Amino acid sequence: MNARLSESRRRAPLLDVAVVGGGMVGAAAALALARAGFATALLEARPPTSWHAEDEVDLRVVGLAASSVALLDGLGVWTPIRDRRAASYARMHVWDARTGAAVDFDATAEGRAWLGWIVENNLVQWTLWQALEAAGVQRLCPAQVTGFQTHADRITLDLADDGPESRSAHPGLSARLLVAADGAGSPLRQWAGLDTHGRDYGQRGVVAHVTTERAHQHTAWQRFLPGGPLALLPLADGRSSIVWSLPEADAQRVLALDDAAFCAELGVASDFRLGPVLATTRRAAFPLRLQLADRYQAERLVLLGDAAHAVHPLAGQGVNLGLRDVVELRDTLVAAREAGRDIAAPHVLRRYARRRRSADTLDAWSFDALGRIYAWQAPPLVAARALGVRWVDRLVPLKRRLAAHAAGR
Repeated sequence: MNARLSESRRRAPLLDVAVVGGGMVGAAAALALARAGFATALLEARPPTSWHAEDEVDLRVVGLAASSVALLDGLGVWTPIRDRRAASYARMHVWDARTGAAVDFDATAEGRAWLGWIVENNLVQWTLWQALEAAGVQRLCPAQVTGFQTHADRITLDLADDGPESRSAHPGLSARLLVAADGAGSPLRQWAGLDTHGRDYGQRGVVAHVTTERAHQHTAWQRFLPGGPLALLPLADGRSSIVWSLPEADAQRVLALDDAAFCAELGVASDFRLGPVLATTRRAAFPLRLQLADRYQAERLVLLGDAAHAVHPLAGQGVNLGLRDVVELRDTLVAAREAGRDIAAPHVLRRYARRRRSADTLDAWSFDALGRIYAWQAPPLVAARALGVRWVDRLVPLKRRLAAHAAGR
């Protein structure tokens, strides 16, 4: 970059926050920060796919916990999401394929109407995206960040040069704080020198929507099989969305099956809990990996969502953890502003990073441990697992604590 362009960027209008990544978590962060009174920009390489009621249900769905619904409701976007196409579930039944030992969670036991909601990723992202402009968020899309420089009072972004029109539209972008919400492979995290650790599960999550003989009963079903868990999640149209964690070779095999063979094998894997599987949509799969950033902050930069943590989908908490990051970051920045502090001062960002990394690490390794326990195949360990599961199911206070933690309370 030449000196003149660098100087122009340092003199560009100073934003409070620049969020890179317009997925669910990044868009929620930009909206939450703007609604909290911060001058905010959101940069995204590709606009989200528009959502239409007549379209097929997105294969990618998310289970929203109570904490996530509360955030979205506070941002004014939950009602349109819920009314367009969302399914609540009031029960969760989790059982072991080897022993039949099961744990049941019931919202009525907590005095609530539901435990969570199953919603299409695309619907959440599109609704958030539509709300950004009215909240005063400066949307830059398409915009590709190619680097950044940190200064004493700001951070400046380098954007891909798409010609004179791009330069005139975005002559330079400077913000007090840069939020990296650019996914598990986050280039921003790498440029900031923030390392990660974790492990590859050697599995893929196979997803599809299926029609079953019996209704889903507004229940989230999860069966732990030797190769990984199978979840059947209720959809608003009466079908179930599946997330089937399988070793790589098995995932490739079931993806190659014709629809009839896939439905038959899925019926066996689900123990025909909802009867035979009658029909399926196309299938897709994504790799499963545990990944945690060693640190969530660098100078004038913080990590958010998958850029900070990627977890196994067995507990359905990935997006919920990211949205809890959003709440913590917003509250931390508001407190700093009210105290007259620089919102990107190291001690301010450390507060956010310390709280969220501690919580995320505990959850991530808890999910990992649960997966390892259900992978036990030695008879004495299987017997011990069954005893433990039945014990948990009988301890009502413990179940309530687990349910409250999953809800973000």
